[in-house]
Amino acid sequence: MRERTRIGTYLAWLEAERGLSFASYDELLRWSIEDLEGFWSSVWDHFDVRSSTDPGPALADPKMPGARWFPTARLNWAEHCLRLDGRDGEDVVLIARSQTRERMALTADELRDAVGRCRAGLSRLGVGRGDRVAGYLPHVPEAVIAMLATASLGATWSSCAPEFGTRSVVDRLSQIEPSVLLTIDGYRYGDRAVDRTAEIAEIRAALPSLSSTVVLPYLDTETVRIPDALPWSELLAEAAPLTFEPVPFDHPLFVLYSSGTTGLPKPIIHGHGGILLEHLKIHALHHDLGPSDRFFWFSTTGWMMWNYLVSGLAVGSTIVLYDGSPAHPDLGALWRLAAEEGVTYFGTSAPFLMACRKDGLRPRQIADLSALRGIGSTGAPLPVDGFRYVYDAISPSAQLQSVSGGTDVCTAFVGASPLVPVWEGELSCRHLGCAVEAFAPDGTPRIGEQGELVITAPMPSMPVGFWNDPDGERYRAAYFEDFPGAWRHGDWITFTERGSCVISGRSDATLNRGGVRIGTAEFYAVVEAIEGVSDSLVVHLDTDDRLLLFVALAAGATLDDALRTTIARELRTKLSPRHVPDTIEAVPAVPRTLSGKKLEVPVKRILTGTDPELAAARGSLADPTSLDAFAAMAARR
Repeated sequence: MRERTRIGTYLAWLEAERGLSFASYDELLRWSIEDLEGFWSSVWDHFDVRSSTDPGPALADPKMPGARWFPTARLNWAEHCLRLDGRDGEDVVLIARSQTRERMALTADELRDAVGRCRAGLSRLGVGRGDRVAGYLPHVPEAVIAMLATASLGATWSSCAPEFGTRSVVDRLSQIEPSVLLTIDGYRYGDRAVDRTAEIAEIRAALPSLSSTVVLPYLDTETVRIPDALPWSELLAEAAPLTFEPVPFDHPLFVLYSSGTTGLPKPIIHGHGGILLEHLKIHALHHDLGPSDRFFWFSTTGWMMWNYLVSGLAVGSTIVLYDGSPAHPDLGALWRLAAEEGVTYFGTSAPFLMACRKDGLRPRQIADLSALRGIGSTGAPLPVDGFRYVYDAISPSAQLQSVSGGTDVCTAFVGASPLVPVWEGELSCRHLGCAVEAFAPDGTPRIGEQGELVITAPMPSMPVGFWNDPDGERYRAAYFEDFPGAWRHGDWITFTERGSCVISGRSDATLNRGGVRIGTAEFYAVVEAIEGVSDSLVVHLDTDDRLLLFVALAAGATLDDALRTTIARELRTKLSPRHVPDTIEAVPAVPRTLSGKKLEVPVKRILTGTDPELAAARGSLADPTSLDAFAAMAARR
């Protein structure tokens, strides 16, 4: 296995070029954490990262926050994505499928030409280094082209999915004051045509910084229905040389946002160099991606996994995009797409895999998935039953990579490696260069016990900072107040003696009754395995020590005494008697963000008196009406 993988090639290179030899992944991991400068400089050299100047030392200042990486480097992330090493100009490097229009495929030469044209078009609109360009775009090639073109100019990109409502878009984009907005007129989702012209008018009116709007006719390809907007075709009308502005390592590449479920979304700045190095490392050395691969991850442009997917170009892979409902016309749609496009790495969310399992779907019986070598799962912990389902119903040979990280670092810091076994219900290892620990309240590491997930040494892809936070106060408060000198991520994690781990849910949503603490992920794994339950959300009200369970029911199911008894029995026997809910109520839908995260904390705030409009931004939710049931309960209370 080692000899056939990209991490194996890297290990051979380390021995030949650096005189370093590692007999196991654990040895390599230990070195990558203890010698951060040596490890990250090796990533730089092995992947031939190009700088127009001498980059300087890999780690000039190791303090956290405030680490300084490659302080004199001048580089550009887009240049490395469009190098497409190992690919010919006629090779297809981007494939896009959509429910709104026909399949698209771009060769390396076509992608470079489009980015050069877009770059020239943005330049004509006055965009230059340091300016912000915003996308209100679906998961389509034009969004990829626009981000690459923006980055090539040294400008900063930010995007929102068109599923976001007006308030959610304005809450995000108003903070960075973009000068150009790229948008669509609407899109299709399943059987529905969704017009977005009214929302676009409201967004434009609320962003006085905008000097130009560019529209991609997507729902109606015959008419440009956005007044005073430049058509996408005109933006790309003129061919131009593709050049790249060299920028410092920490120059703002794109701005991502926290979920916005507990206040105004945090605008998180990611830099060119940090994203480039981290994504080269994780895509090649952990996902084992290269020029022969077709890389797919189901996402929207409002989730970090979209940016993560686009960086697959930097390791030479063909990226596969999909815009539409993952359940249309049924849950087999994405698996059929994977077969038709020869996808070798299929990335999705744990809730999607569990929905397929609950539906009784056996993807390898409806689609030829023999090309699959890797299956990625994120967004929530994948339970043991999910692991068994993947190997039984999807692929007995592909490596299942359950990973966890965050928008904050635009990557995963625990997950998998081609050199490490897969254990049911566990994330196999720490990722290279990631000093992750489980901390007790006194700041000491734990093994075999649940603790706070912390990072004790800097990573290049940690945020450059937050937008409009010149002294770094908000940034420090977000991650560094609880354990000085260590990043607190906000998850519960348990490490095993062999280095694998289990994520148990958000530490701010822990169920602690009578001193018995259980993560919400453990709770949901029990409840959602019960027939008749399609989704669930649990809240612990500390004021009166009440545990409230809300369930969304499967079609045809009712929350009767028998189902309540079954839920209580399963929780009592599989978790503890203290975690049997005081009440179990049915709700039409469980509130989730567009990236699939459950909103335990906002629901708790609503039930304890917070105005629902302040508890969570509805436009950031997959179903904006999903809070209504909880608001009604709060009013009755």
